[in-house]
Amino acid sequence: MSRAQLDKKPVDVASMFDTVAEKYDVTNDVLSLGQDRLWRRAVVKAVDAKPGERILDIAAGTGTSSEPWADREIEVVPADFSLGMLRVGRRRRPDMAFTAADAMRLPFADESFDVVTMSFGLRNVADTDLALREFLRVTRPGGRLLVCEFSQPVNALFRTVYTNYLMRALPPVARRTSSNPESYVYLAESIRAWPPQGELARVIESAGWQQVGWTNLTGGVVALHHATKR
Repeated sequence: MSRAQLDKKPVDVASMFDTVAEKYDVTNDVLSLGQDRLWRRAVVKAVDAKPGERILDIAAGTGTSSEPWADREIEVVPADFSLGMLRVGRRRRPDMAFTAADAMRLPFADESFDVVTMSFGLRNVADTDLALREFLRVTRPGGRLLVCEFSQPVNALFRTVYTNYLMRALPPVARRTSSNPESYVYLAESIRAWPPQGELARVIESAGWQQVGWTNLTGGVVALHHATKR
């Protein structure tokens, strides 16, 4: 089975997600103990999209993250570079405008979105700074960025327990629920290697975003980083 490495070559990452697309949402629900639903609701609340706004949901996978906006008739473009994910999404929600897109080379015009959001995808991008600059390019002046990503629990004891869960419990659970359990070994490694909240905020700011901040969810297991375009 295909799995990516921490060098995050785009072809390897895309191929890996192609192999897990059919059971991806179910596996995530099991592995997160249902917390992923709460995290996605927090994203929708933080974005606070208004009618007439246009949202780019990059790394949207099967479109689960995009559905709340589509259901409210707010224009959203679910985009992903895994064709397998897009196929599953289009089968589920043919009413949504699924688009093949690489976060580092977005196929959209300058200043074409009011909001760019990315949930659980930024750590899988080979060049984080390049992707953040692309997000800035396609965002209109005054527009918003919302990145939902795994982070580091703020409590040291909880952080130790959480890390042990990632590396010991996650792969066995994935073997029971995923079509490609080896991919979840990579996902656990990528979460553990991802920078803490403050460091990621500095990366976002260095890419040109303004008013960068974050909100911790589940004690810092996940963080919502938000920013605006000047």
